[in-house]
Amino acid sequence: MSLKHPIPLIALLLLAAGCAKLENVGKVPPLSLTQDSDEYNAMASPGLPRQVEHMRSTDTASLWSAGRRSLLGDRRAVQRGDILTVVIEIDDKAEISNSTARTRKGSEKAGLPNLLGIPQRINEKLPDGATMDNAFESHSTSTFSGDGSVRRKEKLTLRVAATIIGVLPNGVLAIQGSQEVRVNFEIRELLVTGYVRPEDISRQNQITYDKIASARISYGGRGQISDVQQPRYGQQAADILLPF
Repeated sequence: MSLKHPIPLIALLLLAAGCAKLENVGKVPPLSLTQDSDEYNAMASPGLPRQVEHMRSTDTASLWSAGRRSLLGDRRAVQRGDILTVVIEIDDKAEISNSTARTRKGSEKAGLPNLLGIPQRINEKLPDGATMDNAFESHSTSTFSGDGSVRRKEKLTLRVAATIIGVLPNGVLAIQGSQEVRVNFEIRELLVTGYVRPEDISRQNQITYDKIASARISYGGRGQISDVQQPRYGQQAADILLPF
């Protein structure tokens, strides 16, 4: 197909995209596979085991053990493949209001009533009512006003289990978590990635989102409701291509 006539080509691409969507009619949106994901690979191939000192014979008789699985052991996530809970509690509110007003007024007037009698001679040759006494006069007025306001309020409370997918050389933990919930024909998905310090993880093996560096939090959905809320492909293409 010649590129000199792009309209049929665009229509063909839009039709192909629409036909791809027709395959999902009457079907629930599929859940993402957990195998071969970064979280699965981190748990399937954990990091190298840490060196453990040999237990003395006297320690075996103790009622208390320092191991992670003991009653008082530290069960916080510390190595690749461990799981921790990310608590997301966002309650932000911002309100900005700006107002600008400007007024400017100017007036100028110039004339040439006397200059060696020259204006009088020129006045004789001018039409009736014209004179050199007020040769130039101007007035200008400028008024500007602007108002702007921004009001935003966000509230989100979520909890998701994340997996340590890597340990950086400085001890910082790279985490990644995902969660999908399907209700009828709609999937709500939550994705969390970032970097945390081991000392910021609480004794309950939890960490809040504000302690995650380079945090990337995505909460959205896909399915019938999300599709209805999006403009059609033709409308999106028209918004991009049409100059007006």
